[in-house]
Amino acid sequence: RSWIFIVLLSLFVQRVWAKDLPDFTELVEKQGAAVVNVSTTQTIRNTQAIPGMPNLPEGDPFYEFFRRFAPQVPREQESQSLGSGFIINADGYILTNAHVVDSADKITVRLTDKREFKAKVIGADKRTDVALLKIEANNLPTVILGKPELLKVGEWVVAIGSPFAFDSS
Repeated sequence: RSWIFIVLLSLFVQRVWAKDLPDFTELVEKQGAAVVNVSTTQTIRNTQAIPGMPNLPEGDPFYEFFRRFAPQVPREQESQSLGSGFIINADGYILTNAHVVDSADKITVRLTDKREFKAKVIGADKRTDVALLKIEANNLPTVILGKPELLKVGEWVVAIGSPFAFDSS
């Protein structure tokens, strides 16, 4: 019996609190289509003496032996990164984070309608962590940017993203 009371009380409390919170559903419906997922691939070249060689401390006598006499074998490894962005121009200009596309060999942008495009970096600023990408597409949905100068401390703001391919999260 007590668990029924707890469940009913919990539902009541959630409903009371929810009515005092802002409703962002309309905003997400209007702006969500302009949010994209950005995935990158980067080829990293490593030089390692022998693949699988034990990780020896520098003071170990075998460390010097392996360092001097083991052949250096170049190895390539793929590194992947995921992030979000949003379309700012119907002709395919997208804002994202600079750290997501930094040193990327291949950039893929996936729209909410599941279409994918190869992207190129137009410019990036590491200090502010902002990058501008371009995809070859037209008539894309765009976000309407707000005016930060009109915001007051304590006002609600919302960020819609698509990190790790979780659309509109």
